[in-house]
Order: sequence, then structure tokens, then C-alpha cells
Amino acid sequence: MMFVVLILGLALWFVSHLAKPMGLPFRTAIVEKAGEGAAKLSILVLTLAAVGLMIWGYKGAPFVNVWFPPAWTLHLNNLLMVVAVVVYFAGGLKGHVASWIRHPQLTGVKIWAVAHLLVNGDLASVILFGGLLAWAVVALIMINKRDGKGPKPTPQGLKPDLIHAGVSVVGFLVITGVHNWAGVFPFAGGA
Repeated sequence: MMFVVLILGLALWFVSHLAKPMGLPFRTAIVEKAGEGAAKLSILVLTLAAVGLMIWGYKGAPFVNVWFPPAWTLHLNNLLMVVAVVVYFAGGLKGHVASWIRHPQLTGVKIWAVAHLLVNGDLASVILFGGLLAWAVVALIMINKRDGKGPKPTPQGLKPDLIHAGVSVVGFLVITGVHNWAGVFPFAGGA
């Protein structure tokens, strides 16, 4: 039952996050009737419902082992998480990292998902992290198809890089803190 809840959460995530790049009719209808703000609010509600269902389904799913991750994958996961956080937070800034990667936030999600797949060998993790990896790949393809490749942003000096470094450190600490609060200790096993 909880696997169904998890999959339903992923399906809602796909719909809410691909509605704009795919031009889904429900989003277009909302924009035409109530405006862009209402469409964004609808997407936010769908996104929150998706996250809630994914967390509920993931936490409640029975443990079904698919594979046994070697112990060294914990260290690789942690290294990849540092990279994922740095890449993800480059998305909103005009620093050097954003000039190297076309879609930093989607790329950060892909690195995050791969890192978590390496260290978690249970079925719920494969569904969750594999599903979000698939979403990030599909989203990237859809956005590139809709918008074309386009130019990468030009770095705007040192200040955005310094802000990016600070945001990345704080973001990593917050993510680690949330994991610890949830009882998942990233530096001691499991992610």
C-alpha cells in the first residue's frame, strides 16, 4: 500500500513540475481563467501534496532489499552531496558555476539522486530516488526542447561566487541537520 502512496507522490511531482514545459491543458486552463498567479498556486499545492505523499510513502514502505551497497558508497554519497549542493545552489546566482552548467538545479537534483541510489539499496529508495532522477532527466529534455540550448549566463564577478559559497555551506549544514533530526545520520550510515 505504501509503495502506491510513494508512486502517487512521484506522479503528482511529475505532473506539477512538468505542467509548464509540457504545456499541460489543466495549467493552460487555469492561466486562461484565473491568471498566472492562480496557476502557480495550483502547482504549489500539487507540489506540497506530492512531497507529503512521497515522505509518507517512503517512511511507511516496508523494507524490501534490492541490493547491498558496499560500505565505501557512504563516502562517495557524501562527496557527491557536497557537489550536488554546490551545483544546485548555483542556479539562482550569476557566478562561475552557473556559467559552466546549463541547468544547475536540475543537474544538482540528478547528482543528489544518483548519490542516494548508490547508498540505499531498498525498493522504496530505488523508487523515490530513481523516480526523481527520471523526472530531472525528463524535465531537462523538455526544457531544452521548449527553449533550445541558449547561451549560458556570463559570470558577474567575485561577489556572486562568494554568496554562492556561503549559501552552499549553509544549505549543506541545513540538509545535514534535517537528516539528523529525521534520524538519518549521513556521516554514520544511511542517507
